[in-house]
Amino acid sequence: MDDYFAKYEDRLPQAPLEYSATRELVWQFLATVALVVGAWYIWWRWTASLNTEAMWFAVPLVIAETCAFIGMVLFVFNLWKDEPLEILDAPARLIDIAPDHPDGARPISVDVMFATYNEDPELVLLGIKDAQNITYPHPIDIRIHVLDDGRRDKMRKIAEAAGANYISRDTNEGFKAGNLRHAMEQTCGDLLVICDADTRPFPTILENTLGYFREPKMAWVQTPQWFYDLPDGQPFDEMLQGRFGAKAGSFGRGLQKIIGPVQLGTDPFVSDPKMFYDIIQRRRNWANASFCCGAGSIHRREAVMEAALRSFGKQVEKRTHATEEMITVASKEREIAPDMMDAIRTEAATTEILTPYRFHVSEDIYTSIVLHSDRERGWKSRMHPIVESKMLSPQDLLTWTVQRYKYAGGSLDILVNDNPIFGRGLTFAQRVMYAATFYSYLAPIWNLVFLVAPAIYLFTGVSPVAAYSSEFFWHLIPFLVTLELAMMAGTWGISGYAAKASYLSFFPLGARAIWSVMRGQTISFKVTPKVRQSGNFLALVRPQIAVVIATVAATIWACIALALGTTSHSATGVVSNVLWGFNNCLAMAGIISAALWVPGATDEGD
Repeated sequence: MDDYFAKYEDRLPQAPLEYSATRELVWQFLATVALVVGAWYIWWRWTASLNTEAMWFAVPLVIAETCAFIGMVLFVFNLWKDEPLEILDAPARLIDIAPDHPDGARPISVDVMFATYNEDPELVLLGIKDAQNITYPHPIDIRIHVLDDGRRDKMRKIAEAAGANYISRDTNEGFKAGNLRHAMEQTCGDLLVICDADTRPFPTILENTLGYFREPKMAWVQTPQWFYDLPDGQPFDEMLQGRFGAKAGSFGRGLQKIIGPVQLGTDPFVSDPKMFYDIIQRRRNWANASFCCGAGSIHRREAVMEAALRSFGKQVEKRTHATEEMITVASKEREIAPDMMDAIRTEAATTEILTPYRFHVSEDIYTSIVLHSDRERGWKSRMHPIVESKMLSPQDLLTWTVQRYKYAGGSLDILVNDNPIFGRGLTFAQRVMYAATFYSYLAPIWNLVFLVAPAIYLFTGVSPVAAYSSEFFWHLIPFLVTLELAMMAGTWGISGYAAKASYLSFFPLGARAIWSVMRGQTISFKVTPKVRQSGNFLALVRPQIAVVIATVAATIWACIALALGTTSHSATGVVSNVLWGFNNCLAMAGIISAALWVPGATDEGD
């Protein structure tokens, strides 16, 4: 394992995207144009373009387009405004972040917590050593804790030998959230730094982030998660030369002189989260809607505990009311005696669990919603755009699948069972931001329509639109062009195609998460493996392979049918749907190749 990490130790993260007021104006102008043109297109689709002789096909497609447009509106709202990066001076004493604290003259105390279960203890040790190198310009009390839910003697010995405090418990109740709750009972730091087993904090993590806590209502600060072991990949010309010879290699080098350097296999699972942290999360700061993502976040203990107490009180009252209603219905009495009501409340308080982090597979976003909903306290959050730690990326498609299913299922479970969008507390902007998050996980429903629609037309010749005429393209092309220009401006500095392709190819996993939540199944918590899993992963991408096969077969069939002239296919219809299907296949190709990806000699650890 040491050899594996040694190869990547010198890697440094990219700097955050620079703020540009001019680019913001360009983005907002183009986004407004795209929304107007998109609304015009959707209106035309509903009122003037449907093929009335094939409503079974026309209506599902236009509904899918409408759903996608709603998602676009939410995404534009999410990306609407960025703010200049400002690093505030690091606070020197507790009074600087907690003005009313009676012991404000003392240094700030920070608990750095590494939550682990079955990961290699040597991996956790790397994080401990990095945490011991954290620097700060003022006196500060930093305590490092290993939270071992695996109750391993080896982990205890390594932690204690490294000078870290070892904490374990008798059960695994609540998984990671329960692990953190138990650790908070054993510690007393003013601030908490949450780390996963593979998190390796940089020396500047506190110096660059604690300044945000000068705002007394700042509940937590999230820093970007950076995967420092993404494969280097292989230059395009080297791949061609290795497979097809020197002439192919020369062709590859010539092509790269025109289009720029091309690296293959640099990020097979589209794990690089820069789009999420430096664009999506960062642009939520203006609305105080950036949510916690777990590892690499810094929390104010007071905020977490206060939110836990409020949530505990609400749950006790809810449980008490339910019991009271059940007893009055059964006894047919209008009121319950005061002594019995006291007993009911006591029983409810005894049964309910006080937990700082909600026992949920997505405990981080759940806790964020609870804190953002507290209008009385007005807790704030911040997405700090500078990378302050590093961690391991998924090593295979199975690991990626476990991780993404957990994200999707956990978020949808919150939407269905707790729906904060229509609850009390959140501001309008926060509701829209969280709605954008939850809505994105519903996209597999309409994405499936987009994936099968080209094949349906190419196989049958039945069109979902009245005609593939100049009028159709006059409405469609301006919308696609303005949308692409707007997204390029809004995400300037980050390549967006890989994220869009992954979003489309995610449909089987997303559909499975939707179906599980709708059936009331519990989304189980599985620890994301930190080492490559062995085996063939093509079984995980059968639906994507089916999309490619169906599209290719439909293309061949439509071309033959068009040449023979025996069907209702039109030339513009065939060309349009072949191009559409090709784009779908290109998106599927990424995840299919990821299923086949094996680390090369330069990427594989011992």
